[in-house]
Amino acid sequence: MKTRSLRLILGDQLNPQHSWFQEVSDEHVYVMLEMRQETDYVLHHAQKIIAIFAAMRAFARSLQQAGHRVHYQTIQDADPAISLPMLLDQLLLHYQCTELRYQEPDEYRLDQQLATYQPAAGIRKYCVSSEHFFTMRHEVAAQFKGKSRWLMEHFYRAMRVRHQILMEQDQPAGGQWNYDADNRAAWSGLPWEPADQRPVHDHSQLWQDIQAAGVASFGEAQAEQFRWPLDRTEALQQLQVFVSTALPHFGSYQDAMSHRAWRLFHSLLSFALNTKMLNPAEVVQAVEQEWRAARIPLHAAEGFIRQILGWREYVRGVYWARMPDYVEQNHFNHQQPLPAWFWTGQTRMHCVASAIGQSLEHAYAHHIQRLMVIGSFSLLAGLQPQAVHQWYLGIYIDAFEWVELPNTLGMSQYADGGFLATKPYVSTATYIDKMGDYCKGCYYDKKQKTGERACPFNALYWDFFARNAEQLSRNPRIGMVYPQWRKMSPEIQAAYQQQAQLIRDNLDSL
Repeated sequence: MKTRSLRLILGDQLNPQHSWFQEVSDEHVYVMLEMRQETDYVLHHAQKIIAIFAAMRAFARSLQQAGHRVHYQTIQDADPAISLPMLLDQLLLHYQCTELRYQEPDEYRLDQQLATYQPAAGIRKYCVSSEHFFTMRHEVAAQFKGKSRWLMEHFYRAMRVRHQILMEQDQPAGGQWNYDADNRAAWSGLPWEPADQRPVHDHSQLWQDIQAAGVASFGEAQAEQFRWPLDRTEALQQLQVFVSTALPHFGSYQDAMSHRAWRLFHSLLSFALNTKMLNPAEVVQAVEQEWRAARIPLHAAEGFIRQILGWREYVRGVYWARMPDYVEQNHFNHQQPLPAWFWTGQTRMHCVASAIGQSLEHAYAHHIQRLMVIGSFSLLAGLQPQAVHQWYLGIYIDAFEWVELPNTLGMSQYADGGFLATKPYVSTATYIDKMGDYCKGCYYDKKQKTGERACPFNALYWDFFARNAEQLSRNPRIGMVYPQWRKMSPEIQAAYQQQAQLIRDNLDSL
């Protein structure tokens, strides 16, 4: 039978509610491809590869069971030398198609690859919405058109009003827009993190197939005890478990860190969201309903909704407004390569070892671990931001470039010179000790500033601001950093800078 339409589904477009699937027709064939192009563009965590392929296979089965025609290529059948355009040429010819349809890719490289792809004469090409986000790609840029300064808070408030989220008529619920100040409690150990109720899957055969195909990876596969969701049903179950067990405490402890509890009260929904198993609107609605039913406090609802309705949509807008040049930004001209322990977690800095070790084990770390431990150290040590970006993009199961790149280069590494973040997010050991328990039992002393056992964050912090005074000293959000630096004696300043240089020269041995 002649197929009129070839419809491409990418690995992060696993949305069974898309309008494509409302009708079943033999005239459409849905194409899903496990490709070396996608496994190899950056070195990925083993769990990330397993999760995406397992979810893709589950999605393809569900489409077939619903009566749709599906062409699925597994990694065993993938030719490493064949690119996506070459495969599309073959498939369009094989199925005698007259048109190609694809949903908007969320990564610039794929968007450009498909936008510039020219099918054979007589075959039409159409790009359609993924029907996922609250905003279109360029809405954020349009909102701030003509303004020299973009602020997420302004965007977030406009989104709250537009979608009537946590609003009482025309005013924000509770009388204020943002409860960030109530989201910073340290966790003492109680209440304990809820039990992990995610289902367990055995993906050992899939993992063997991935390895047999020659796909390189890092991190722990945990293929026989795999906990990430496969489909929308499992993702919805995870959402329900989160709002009923963890969300009540999320607001207070969303910035807390502990080596005793890697999940704490975080949702672990980001993989399901970013592969589109879940829609952000239904997640926001579920959280708001919990607050309106008086089952969670307002600062918990607002703190979580701010991340989805505000930050997630905002960074996507920044991504599409600033690409392709954004990935090359390096405001401080940092060139230090990543230390070897980024791949092993074997460093004597307890906070960094815990955050990286957890990332290697689970392909996940929450936002404060990513920003204020791994990210802060990377910026203070002068690590090359593009190398940091590729590591973040590869290691985290929820990392797709549209959301990871602005968070890493902009928010974490300040490589865009302050376009996304209003200040560099760095700290001495004081902040890490305040928000977590990593300093207890660490080889390094949080109180020492210089010497062999001094916490590396301390000297690196002061040296970072000293080295970059020309770029940062006039930033109003820096606060008392430079007045404090100027009050130090030349001897103390020199000691900090010498200690920092010694650390940077010996990163692998920390």
